[in-house]
This record gives sequence, C-alpha cells and structure tokens, in this order.
Amino acid sequence: MIDKNLVKGAINVLNSNFNDQQGFTIPCEGLYPFQWHWDSGFISIGFAHYDPNKAKREIEALLSGQWANGFIPHIVFHNDSDTYFPGPDYHRTDLHPDCPKNVKTTGITQPPVTGFVLKELYDIVEDKADMLTFIKQNIDKIYKNHEHFYRHRDPNKEGLVYIYHNWESGTDNSPIWDEIWETMDPPKYKYERKDTTHVDAAQRPTNREYDNYIHLLEIAKAHNYDDAKIAELSPFLVQDPLFNAMLIKSNTALIELYELIGGHEEKRTTLNQWQTKAKARFNEKLFNKDLNAYVHYDLRNEKQLSHITSSSFTPLFAGIPSKERATLLVNTLMTKFGEEESYLCASFDPQSDKFNPVKYWRGPVWINLNWLLFRGLKSYDFIDIAKRIKADTLTLIEEHGFYEYFDSRKLEGKNGAYGGNNFSWSAALTIDLLKDKL
Repeated sequence: MIDKNLVKGAINVLNSNFNDQQGFTIPCEGLYPFQWHWDSGFISIGFAHYDPNKAKREIEALLSGQWANGFIPHIVFHNDSDTYFPGPDYHRTDLHPDCPKNVKTTGITQPPVTGFVLKELYDIVEDKADMLTFIKQNIDKIYKNHEHFYRHRDPNKEGLVYIYHNWESGTDNSPIWDEIWETMDPPKYKYERKDTTHVDAAQRPTNREYDNYIHLLEIAKAHNYDDAKIAELSPFLVQDPLFNAMLIKSNTALIELYELIGGHEEKRTTLNQWQTKAKARFNEKLFNKDLNAYVHYDLRNEKQLSHITSSSFTPLFAGIPSKERATLLVNTLMTKFGEEESYLCASFDPQSDKFNPVKYWRGPVWINLNWLLFRGLKSYDFIDIAKRIKADTLTLIEEHGFYEYFDSRKLEGKNGAYGGNNFSWSAALTIDLLKDKL
C-alpha cells in the first residue's frame, strides 16, 4: 500500500529543491547548491511519477553542460553559490577546448546513469509519444557520451572504462581508495572547506583525504584535462564495478530505445559490440572468486582492490552475472551485510575493520544504492531479499526523514540519519519504490 503522506513529503522535498527558472534540482540546500550528474538522473525518475515536464527539464539542464566531445561533467554550475568548495573558479575547465562556453562545469564525471534513466522515464509516464519525442531529441547526446568513454577511458580497448578521481565513482571517501592514498604524498593544500560547516566533520572525509582529492584535480588541470596525459600520469586509475555497471545498463537502455525509435542500425550495432566485450571482461577481471563478489581494479598498479562494498552488487542491476554467479553474489551480500540487527545495505563491508557506520561512504546506507540493488535483486528473482531491501529503505525514511545517508545498525532511540536533510534523490527514489508493486 502506498504511503500517501510519504509521497507527499517526497514531492515537497523535490519541489522545494527545484530551481524553476533554470530547470534543475539541487541535491540539498547549502551542502550541495549546484546540479550533480547522477543525482539529476535519479531525481528525474521521481519527477516522472507526478511532473514529467520537470523530469525532462532536469535532463535538459544536465545536458546543457555537456562538452563538445561528448563528456558530461559531474557538476554543472548554473548558479552562483559560496557554500561549496571546490567551485567553478577552481576547476578551470576553460583549459580544455571542448568545454561549454555558456556554463561552467567540472572536468570530472560521475556514474553514467542517464541512458537507463531515459528508459525509466519512458516506462513511467503515461504519455509515451511525448516522452519518446523528448528521447529522440536527446538520445544521441547520451550515445556520444558513451562513445567518449570507450574512446578515451579504455586504454586497453577491453570494454572497461577507468575513473581518474574518487569523486567520479560517486563513492567519494570509500575505504577502497585507502590503498591508493598510501601510494601518494600530496602537498598540504590551502583551501577553505565548506562541507564541514553544514555537516559534522566526523561524518565527512578528513582534511588529508581532501588533499588527495585536490591533488588529483591539480594533475588534471596541469594537463588541461587531457585524458591521454591523465592516463599516463595520474596515480589514480581505477576500473570501478559501479561505474561500469551503470554504463553497461545504460548501453542496454540505449539499444532498447533506438529499437523503439527505429533506424540507427549502426549505433545499435556499435552498442551491442560494446556490450559483448564489456560484460565478458567485467566478469573476467572484476569478479573475485575468493570473495565471491565484484571488486574494483587498480589499473595503475594492475591489481584488484579486494574489498566488498555495496558497489560490488550493482552488476545485478545491469544483468552482468550469470544466474549461478548471481546466487554466489547474493549469498555474499546476505552473509556479510544481511544480519537481522542491520539494515540492508551498508556501503562498506560491516565485518571489516575499516567499516564506519556514520562516515559518508565508509559504511552508511545510501538510498540510491539500495534502489539499484532492489531492482537488481528483483530482476534475478531474489524476491524475498528484494522485499527486505525495499522495506529497510522505507523504514529508514519513515523513521528519520529524507536524509542523505543512514546508519546501517538498528539503533534503538538514537539518531541514525546523517549528512544533508531534505535530500533530493532520497525523496525521488522513495516515490519510485512506493510505486513499485513488489
């Protein structure tokens, strides 16, 4: 049964965070005052259920920041704000000749969700013809983004693309990156962080971690955001299972949408070629048979980063594992993350000594990852576990509100909600989960 009050509250959050004049939604007030790439994808899914026009405007606003070479950045700075660092003047994307001339952006990206989001919008809305017209106007832009990844972020031509900054993963301060930070000794940069003025510093990355983040950006800027130079010189080159799973899922969506539209045989052929190579290599290279989980691969040092995270299970969403391997994967999920006294799904292995249940991506539950896992579990017919992850997600929202992330431990009488409040993707995906009949 749909909780109408919860839906109403979620709609209020989305409408409050939507900039009607410029057509985009902030993740939350103060902490994140601009438009973020994968946030906007999830946000548009929520809008599609009650205001398809806003969903379309959200995507259009994001694509207004697309570079001439197809690159879609992780932040589009439509507006001015002094509540976030690093802002547009720091990123200096004007150093690259393909950056947009009418809006400032960053020079890094985020998990490429926009392809599958277009398919979600089509599936949700009642007026299919209108949405298909919108998709026709924008699908080639997403195709060009995927083409950019395979051309510039796949140096071995193996179907797996790399990220060169931890922010590109979406899982900013995950313990996965600790091994890479140990190989680096960046300067102690001078800057004024803004995030810790909005949120308790205990919940955020440390200053030394931020030095690493800034150092990676400095390398990119020093070489004018040239992918070839970054691939040659950056100490951070990682093939991320979450990032690549989102790309593969979006490839699938583009194939389905081009079939709906008709024609575009050459693009469909290319997409299918990318898919065949990507899925095979993903299973060969990113699955760890000792852990029975997908892991990150450190391309710079040519080794797996053997940690289990919520990202490890996102290949289910993209249909990457066989049914047999999916069963192994789900067994790992429930053994490591599924204890009854915990909510599914912590962002990092709760049995690890690096697990921290309050610190951003080092342990807390995130609604967007739970949504991906819910969909993936459902698609492989792990119905009971899918129902649990949906119930756990909605319980956290009902008990605490639309926060950014949540403690995976069941804390009796204690606060278990962290980060920004009235967080847009938490609201948007709550609407979608409530609309799902499972």
